[in-house]
Amino acid sequence: MWLVTLLLLYCLQEVHSEDVGSTRLYFVNASLQRVTYSSSVGVSLPCPAGGTPSAILRWYLATGDDIYDVPHIRHVHANGTLQLYPFSPSAYNSYIHDNDYFCTAENQAGKIRSPNIRIKAVFREPYTVRVADQRSMRGNVAVFKCLIPAAVQEYVSVVSWERDTVSIVPGNRFLLTSFGALYISDVQKEDALSTYRCITKHKYSGETRQSNGARLSVMDPNESSPTILDSFQAGEVYAGQSIELPCTAGGYPSPTVRWLKDGRPLPSDARWTRRLTGLTISDLRQEDSGSYACEVTNSFGSKEVSGQLHVIDPLRVTLSPKNLKTGISSTLFFTCTVEGSPEYTISWFSNTEPIVPDQHISIQGQHNDTLQITAAQKFHSGAYQCFASRKGHTAQDFSIILLEDGTPRIVSSFSERVVNPGEPFSLMCAAKGAPPPSITWTLDDEPVVRDSTYKTSQYTLSDGLTVSHVNVSSPLIRDGGVYRCVARNSAGSAEYQARINVRGPPRIRPMRDITAVAGRNTYITCRVIGYPYYSIKWLKDGMQLPDNHRQVVFENGTLRLTDVQKGADEGTYLCSVLIQPQVSINQTVHVTVKVPPLIQPFDIPSTSVGKLMYIACVVSSGDMPIRITWHKDGQLIVPGSASGVGIETKEFMSSLQISKVTLKHNGNYTCIASNAAATVSWERQLIVTVPPRFVVQPNNQDCIYGKAGVLNCSVEGYPPPKVMWKHAKGVGNPQQYHPVPLTGRIQIMSNGSLLIRHVLEDDRGYYLCQASNGVGSDISKSMILTVKIPAMITSHPNTTMARKGQTKELNCTARGEQPIIIRWERGDTVIDAERNPRYSITINKKGDEVISTLKLNPAERGDSVFFSCHAINSYGEGRGLIQLTVQEPPDPPELEVREVKDRSMNLRWIQRFDGNSIITSYDIEYKNKSDSWDHMYTTRNISPTNNQANIVELHPACVYSIRMYSYNKIGRSLPSKELTISTEEAPPDGPPMDVILQPMTSQSIRVTWRAPKKELQNGVIRGYQIGYRENGPGSNGQYSIVEMKATGDSEVYTLDNLKKFAQYGVVVQAFNRAGTGPSSTEINATTLEDVPSEPPQNVRAISVTSDEAVITWAEPPRLTLHGVLKGYRVVFWSLFPDGEWGEMQNITTTREQVELRGLEKFTNYSVQVLAYTQAGDGVRSNVLYIQTREDFPGPPAGIKAVPSSPSSVVVSWLPPHKPNGVIRKYTIYCSSPGSGQPAPSEYEANPEMLFYRITHLSRGKQYHIWAAAVTTAGRGNISSKVTVEPAGKVPAKILSFGGKVTTPWMKEVRLPCSSVGEPAPTIKWTKDSEDSTVPVTADSQRQILSNGTLVLRSVKAEDSGYYTCTATNTLGFDTIIVNLVVQVPPDQPRLTVSTTSTSSITLTWIPGDNGGSSIRGFVLQYSVDNTEEWRDVFISSTERSFRLDNLRCGTWYKVKLAAKNSVGSGRISEIIEAKTHGREPVFNKEQPLLTHINSTHAGLNLQGWTSGGCPITDIMLDFRPKGTWAWQSLKANSTTQLFLSELREATWYELKMKACNSAGCGNQSSQFATTDYDGSTIPPIKSARGEGDDVKKLFSIGSPVILITLGVALLFIIRKKRKEKRLKRLRDAKSLAEMLISKNNRSIDTPVKGPPQGPRLHIDIPRVQLLIEDKEGIKQIGEDKAAVPVTDTEFSQSVNPQNFCTGVSLHHQALIQNSGPLIDMSDIRPGTNPVSRKSIKSAHSSRNRYSSQWTLSRPSQSQSTASARTLTSDWRTMGSHGITATESDSYSASLSQDTDKGRNSMVSTESASSTYEELARAYEHAKLEEHLQHAKFTITECFISDSSSDQMTTGTNDPADSMTSLSTPSEPGICRFTASPPKPQDYDRGKNVAVPIPHRANKSEFCNLPLYMKTDPFFRKQGELHDPCPAVPPREASIRSLTQRAYHTQGRHKTLDPAKQQALTLGHSGLSSLSASSGTATLPQRTLTMPSSNTAATASTSSTSSNPTNSNKVGGSRDSLLESSSSALGRLQKQSVGAYSKSYTLV
Repeated sequence: MWLVTLLLLYCLQEVHSEDVGSTRLYFVNASLQRVTYSSSVGVSLPCPAGGTPSAILRWYLATGDDIYDVPHIRHVHANGTLQLYPFSPSAYNSYIHDNDYFCTAENQAGKIRSPNIRIKAVFREPYTVRVADQRSMRGNVAVFKCLIPAAVQEYVSVVSWERDTVSIVPGNRFLLTSFGALYISDVQKEDALSTYRCITKHKYSGETRQSNGARLSVMDPNESSPTILDSFQAGEVYAGQSIELPCTAGGYPSPTVRWLKDGRPLPSDARWTRRLTGLTISDLRQEDSGSYACEVTNSFGSKEVSGQLHVIDPLRVTLSPKNLKTGISSTLFFTCTVEGSPEYTISWFSNTEPIVPDQHISIQGQHNDTLQITAAQKFHSGAYQCFASRKGHTAQDFSIILLEDGTPRIVSSFSERVVNPGEPFSLMCAAKGAPPPSITWTLDDEPVVRDSTYKTSQYTLSDGLTVSHVNVSSPLIRDGGVYRCVARNSAGSAEYQARINVRGPPRIRPMRDITAVAGRNTYITCRVIGYPYYSIKWLKDGMQLPDNHRQVVFENGTLRLTDVQKGADEGTYLCSVLIQPQVSINQTVHVTVKVPPLIQPFDIPSTSVGKLMYIACVVSSGDMPIRITWHKDGQLIVPGSASGVGIETKEFMSSLQISKVTLKHNGNYTCIASNAAATVSWERQLIVTVPPRFVVQPNNQDCIYGKAGVLNCSVEGYPPPKVMWKHAKGVGNPQQYHPVPLTGRIQIMSNGSLLIRHVLEDDRGYYLCQASNGVGSDISKSMILTVKIPAMITSHPNTTMARKGQTKELNCTARGEQPIIIRWERGDTVIDAERNPRYSITINKKGDEVISTLKLNPAERGDSVFFSCHAINSYGEGRGLIQLTVQEPPDPPELEVREVKDRSMNLRWIQRFDGNSIITSYDIEYKNKSDSWDHMYTTRNISPTNNQANIVELHPACVYSIRMYSYNKIGRSLPSKELTISTEEAPPDGPPMDVILQPMTSQSIRVTWRAPKKELQNGVIRGYQIGYRENGPGSNGQYSIVEMKATGDSEVYTLDNLKKFAQYGVVVQAFNRAGTGPSSTEINATTLEDVPSEPPQNVRAISVTSDEAVITWAEPPRLTLHGVLKGYRVVFWSLFPDGEWGEMQNITTTREQVELRGLEKFTNYSVQVLAYTQAGDGVRSNVLYIQTREDFPGPPAGIKAVPSSPSSVVVSWLPPHKPNGVIRKYTIYCSSPGSGQPAPSEYEANPEMLFYRITHLSRGKQYHIWAAAVTTAGRGNISSKVTVEPAGKVPAKILSFGGKVTTPWMKEVRLPCSSVGEPAPTIKWTKDSEDSTVPVTADSQRQILSNGTLVLRSVKAEDSGYYTCTATNTLGFDTIIVNLVVQVPPDQPRLTVSTTSTSSITLTWIPGDNGGSSIRGFVLQYSVDNTEEWRDVFISSTERSFRLDNLRCGTWYKVKLAAKNSVGSGRISEIIEAKTHGREPVFNKEQPLLTHINSTHAGLNLQGWTSGGCPITDIMLDFRPKGTWAWQSLKANSTTQLFLSELREATWYELKMKACNSAGCGNQSSQFATTDYDGSTIPPIKSARGEGDDVKKLFSIGSPVILITLGVALLFIIRKKRKEKRLKRLRDAKSLAEMLISKNNRSIDTPVKGPPQGPRLHIDIPRVQLLIEDKEGIKQIGEDKAAVPVTDTEFSQSVNPQNFCTGVSLHHQALIQNSGPLIDMSDIRPGTNPVSRKSIKSAHSSRNRYSSQWTLSRPSQSQSTASARTLTSDWRTMGSHGITATESDSYSASLSQDTDKGRNSMVSTESASSTYEELARAYEHAKLEEHLQHAKFTITECFISDSSSDQMTTGTNDPADSMTSLSTPSEPGICRFTASPPKPQDYDRGKNVAVPIPHRANKSEFCNLPLYMKTDPFFRKQGELHDPCPAVPPREASIRSLTQRAYHTQGRHKTLDPAKQQALTLGHSGLSSLSASSGTATLPQRTLTMPSSNTAATASTSSTSSNPTNSNKVGGSRDSLLESSSSALGRLQKQSVGAYSKSYTLV
């Protein structure tokens, strides 16, 4: 219900939304506020306002007077255009020609007015401009100003300046300011040789004036204080404009200028520009207002100029609301918002009339910005305007208001309905009115009160719609009835009602008696509640109603009485409701009828003053009592002497008596009668008449022509008399009067006088003033109007011509009232003919005209001025302006050469004086300089409109002489000054020769050519332009142009980035300094083919049979073939259920379909299709998957049958090798050869079961058994037959089968071994080693189930091998062998760089071992060398090379590669680095840096930069005068030429240039000197010793000494503090090491189960590199494998105690950040051998990384004779080098330096030796990897080799984390500790163990440890059996392993004392740890050596692990490679057993 209601409201809102309508008013140009025009031209001004529909447009004066037409002067056209015609000065009228006007537009919407528009006419005034001479010192500034008379200064502006009649072009030293001044900077002596003139132009008349010539006096510099040459004053400017504040001063030395604003220096703002002329401020803002001061200062004084600047915002007015439609009696508010200047005044207008506050209207607000209209009436409708004014500027906005009858109307309501009790309902009533009405509700005429039953709401929408709801949530029967909504506002009311019936027993509410008014309608409602009922009837006096036409009974039970009558309708009415048949309920109501009064109509006759008046008002009917009152003009009449009115009232009549009527009794009289029923009235008007009479009579009067005149005539009477004027022309007796036409020029004033606003001559004559009002006779009076004519010039020539030397006469005619005096003026000087004999004046009279003639004899050039004649009489003055032009032959033109080319030149000339006659033509003559003018060439009759000409067909590099003549109609000028010029070089006339194109690649073509012929080069060939375009379909045919510099006679250029296999046309053009020559003939070439870039489309595969499929496709898009399509290649491979891929096969075809035959049956295949061209294979299509259909299965792969009892056998079998479908079942066949049964017995087995027990057999009888598989295709081939005989005692037999089992690593593998036998057999599993077998025992990773199945959990690579299951009982045994193959991620590829270019790097690689699973693809990652933002590229598994495109030129990149197989991603390859071609720009030393230098400019040759192969992107320059601090910077993008401007004269400059490209930046610096003003050079700067040199020298010497002293003191303090910190870190490190070791010394106190553990010392740092250096040589002993098998036999050899030395390099960003910089040992370029790195030179020192290397060594027992063995390798480039083992006698604990001599300078002093901090960090990593827990360690000594250090002995301190330090001490330190191994009895377990690389943990918390570490009890709480972590992250659960590799023993064998042999026999766990420690121990900072036997002698029993196999896990990082020396271990294993211990020295 609510949703429907809201939807209805929305619809109502849409339907009733209204606006003001389509009628509107608008402004076309509201900003027009000033119009200035020339009196000789006139102006037409359209009305700036308008309206739709068409509005009435009117013009008014600002005073409000209407505009009237004045013939030939002013006229308003019908379209609203105001036209002012041209006029003579004598016709000037300020009321017309210099006044404020406004225009109005009016239509139905209202009436609006424009702002006042100032219209001003400007006369053609004679004026002169002049320039004063100036003085200036050399090097100062000179300022010339053009002095314009103040009278015309507003209209005249400076347009140009001339120097010696040559127009000055701004620039260099000459500047023109915005206010017309000429500035000459850096004044020189030659400036005094010229004259300077300004040229002005009149803005409205267009006349130009030239000033006099001014001179400049130039003085030598003389020391003086500043002198202000130009200054500024206070001003007011609008925001957004620009202003120039001039401030220039002279003086010596040249003064400096400082600008202040409000007493402070100017802030930095790009809008403020300091120039030579002053300060320019653009885009002015209000905050720029303030006081500006310009201070000019030199060493002799200072001056200041200041002024106030006011920035004002233009006024902007917004009036809201804009358009409003509302009802009468509303209250309206208008808000006028003004933006802009704060000083303004606001005025309000309504329909163009100023608003005067009254009882309805009030103006409020601080600025009168609010207008309020209360109880608005209809006449308040219209347009309202708000004007804001400030100093002549006005802005306005308007709003249209429409007031209409706002009586409410119901626009939406509810309908009658029936509801059940308790059923909620809602009633809605929507009404609209103005003002918005309020709504009330009634139920059966009783108000609805808001309570718990009734919920009412009311709201008003934005369009004035008022909506009200009544909600009844749980209605009862009493809530039924007639609901009425009543909408009321100040304009009236409206109502609506409908019945709501609530079901229930009907009844009638009590009804109140009704009073009705006779003559009106009355409604009587039967207030029935309850529903249903049958009917409602009304009865009166027992009769059922209606019984006449005035009575109506509605269906809802309402009775309407129309035109109620007292006798007929008064009485009791009965409402009868039929609720059941024959059952009714009744209720009565009494109606009383009241009769209103009725007044008999009456009239009031007119009367005159003094008469009697009686008026009677009689009431003819109505209920008594009746009250009668009188009103006059709406006011109650109070009888009495004051009013002169008496009133007499009786019961039903009243009379009004006036004893003496006067004018004040005029008015409307109303009789009002009222009783209890109603109030009525009757109104009539009393008119008192008075005949007209004159108050002021007309009299004869005079008026002046063109002025305003009033003819007085004033009358009175009642009704007010009507005045009419009549006119009779002529001055004699009036013949006939005619009504005066009332126009805008002539109007009758309110008092009856006649106003003539502009008197004309035709207005003279007789005038009659006649008045009448219909009372008595008319009255009239005549008068005579005389028009006086002021003196005016009626005829004169505006312009006239004269020839120089001849006589000229000027005539001037005047008329007007006599006498008239005529005066002549020349310019501003009165002509006195008596004193100047060249002038003579004569006067003649002709009728009423006076003619004056001025004669000039002879006329001279100086007479070309304005002459004026002035006519004067008593009523005014007229003036005639005559411009005399004296003509003569022109002056010769001033000729100059603008441009000289190879075969032409461009001449420009200026015609200074044309002889006051239009130039008709020009002649140009030129000749070879060596010839005479008799052999000249002539160019004649050049158009006078041209001021320049081109002379063509000249010869290059030739000297010519040129002169010129000008012509007018008077004659020819003298020849101009002769000029001499030389022509320039010409562009080449011939094209390049022998152009040859050679395609290089699919995207490049090499172009070769030779230079044009020598005779056609026309200069030095500077370079070539190569144009190329594609000539294929769809190309636009436009050439692309590349440019190159010329290098010689033969050139070559390679076009890159072309389209593949596209034909290109190439042309070549040569260019020299003059331009580009013709192009060569276009030659075509086609780029080489390339592979298709898109795969075939719409690839589809259909399986036809079980071994055949059809592949179809469509050709790739033609544009992507990039060559001739040779055919297609279909690549496909099988996908086996175990995830392995089959062999990849391909088929080549030329068709778009291929049949694949011989496929494996019921097998998934992946299919890809590619297109290939001559260039190779294109892109493969997306992989398409298809499965072949099912077929008959193959035979079971194997079958066994063994007796299980005397009457049964058990049959087992293997699934078919080729199931060829889904195996549905197996059929087992059993037959006995001698049983006589023809058919064998058949048994069916479930496909999931691979064994079956056949029972009920006969003992001792042989049976043949075989099996077959069944698919949906049918039964397959049978297996081989086996023979079995049931027996009572059964030897052990194994039902399971052996064979190969393949599994990914870290999975669980079950190897079944099901057996039968009697007695039950025992199961034993063994694993084959190289020469023996090892029993498989149960542990946490291995478990043998009761059914004999071997379960291997989390298998690794070392779990691969042959496993043997043996079943044994007393009667025999049986075995099976299972070959387990564990697949691991692939090994890292070997990545190299093949080729590089400017934008690409081509990589090739050799894949590593695939880990037992085919490689699926490669992931290539690359990044810019100095970033870590890696980008990934995915590459197919078949690819072995890849090209990285779109790289940055000349940039180093890092690249790494990883392979991926079914197990996962393998190890990432070594990061290699490669650089794209290109280098930073270099400046060519053979090129000049500067092209030319003068006194203020220097040209730079940017073409001298060579790009280095990478495009130059930026060129930055810094320059400064030598000896100054501040550099000026400049940035250029072009590479041609650049100019440095505004340089100081005769000054040495320093210049720095930097050119940058993507490879880097190149620098070039130089010095240069500007020339002197005369072009002479200046000498180099010499250092002259001055007075302060001694002080400067002392300062320069003393400053470094002081700085060095302070530096040494600071260094000493820092060193001392660092020592203190270092000692603390050493103690912290010692405590940490002891803490870590003490955690491992628990074996003495805690007995453990299982074999003891040996020393598992393995400290790993992220990104470890092994660098094992051989001191005697390197021998190859193995292949590059990922793991080393370690055997104990290598430790049993009889050898002397061995020392193993292993060096470890660190390369890890995180380590560098934590430990400070390390020595760089990683910058190996691709293709280099790290073993021979001594030969590598470092070319990029800025790219060094740092790493460091330490050695861990322990001397042998003898300390001098024991030899040691060193293992050397570098895993980064292992290749074929492998690991070597040699011997040496002594080792030193020192840092391994980088062998690259070029990098010695990069070694940081803070990393020059080992530190305890890194030692502690290594122990921390070891703690995380859990490698120190199984050995016993003892600290023997810790010390540092420092003079301040103390000997540190073993002790216990609180552990502290020393890893938080970010710096390392530089002194070396040593810490010794010993480790005792575990017991040796478990050494066998260490044979042939592959050492994996587990994942490294990053935190010490248990849940973050690797999976293999979490299983160790050392990290578990006591009694905790289950993993406390809910899940293991996949990254930590992934443990890497390495494949095995063969290892060979080399080197000399040593004999070991038998007593010590036992100690060297290591258990499995100890060996694995030792293999990591002694073989390739990845200790990040140290090398460890094996000690002699007399060190620690006890075996460690510290292991707490219950699973000895856990010790196999030797730690390693993700990117490190661990290698073990099996040869050394093997030799040690073969020696006698004895106790031993190891000692480690960590430095």
